[in-house]
Amino acid sequence: MGEEKPGELKQLFVYEHDARRWELFVRIVYGWICIGIVLAVYGFIAEICMLIQWFVILILGRRSEGLSNFIKGYLDYFVHVLGYYYIMTDDRPGILPKRVEIYEKE
Repeated sequence: MGEEKPGELKQLFVYEHDARRWELFVRIVYGWICIGIVLAVYGFIAEICMLIQWFVILILGRRSEGLSNFIKGYLDYFVHVLGYYYIMTDDRPGILPKRVEIYEKE
């Protein structure tokens, strides 16, 4: 992969031939424990927001932008860490969520 410029699109889930053995052990603590805890807590709060959003839609007939943004943030973070979490790459994502944007190509 070439060097990326800020704002440039990066394809996720690309096959990488080389892998570092040491990273497998680091991944247990960093990925599966630290990132796993953040995902679990963030996901639990996102589920509560989805439940509240359901009632907002039922009562008001519209969505809350704040709740939608929080849920979107969780989904963005989840997709952002999947490659590392599922051993597709050795590039470590940050433990704390960072702003990413996900697009669908038609």
